[in-house]
Amino acid sequence: VEFTNTVAAPAEKILARPQIPILCYHQVRDYRNTDSRTAKDYIVPPASFKAQMQALADSGYHTILPEDVYKYLASGAALPEKPVLISFDDGCDEQFDITHSILTPLQFKASFFIMTVSVDRPNYMKAEQIRQLANEGHAIGLHTWDHHNVKQYKGDDWVKQIEKPKAQLEKIIGKPVVFFAYPFGLWNAPAIPELKSRGLVAAFQLSTARDQENPLYTIRRIIVTGEASGPKLIAHMKNAFH
Repeated sequence: VEFTNTVAAPAEKILARPQIPILCYHQVRDYRNTDSRTAKDYIVPPASFKAQMQALADSGYHTILPEDVYKYLASGAALPEKPVLISFDDGCDEQFDITHSILTPLQFKASFFIMTVSVDRPNYMKAEQIRQLANEGHAIGLHTWDHHNVKQYKGDDWVKQIEKPKAQLEKIIGKPVVFFAYPFGLWNAPAIPELKSRGLVAAFQLSTARDQENPLYTIRRIIVTGEASGPKLIAHMKNAFH
């Protein structure tokens, strides 16, 4: 869907709308002895992930996609009751299996932010798997070429990290790629016009304050850990998004 013609509401109106809970996952696999304490913050064992998703389903949550969040924020479009956006970063290969074994039975859809350097590499999704997810109604977004911090980009970095990878993903899925997730959740104000000029209509960070002028380019997400039980996750969501 091409959104570039949508005239977004003024920033203060967007900032006044209740925030939608947006969850960020990376690896969904069992812990290994070699995983450091820090690494474990980005790993959720499949059993924990399944319990978290089941708790969302049992509590009446409905999954939505970035375009739904965008339309809601930009124009006040209606959302289902208890909306939640489930997002995965990087494009690890187990995300494809998890989608089908855990999300599909619950009729949940997710969003995948792909760094294109890893497409078709060991431990990452293949191009045809990314295409299949898009064809099944999941969302595919951009997560740069190789996960460099956006705050450090100069000159040609915008072409290498944003322009070319965006075109590569669009070629894979046969649809426009208009949503972006910042590596490490880190952003700065000078990055926003660069993203806008390259056809990205919204961008997702982690949980710092939103930009007062460009809230659509600083939409908040929270990282979910494997330690969170279903009820604990729902409490965390309610607390983090107002």
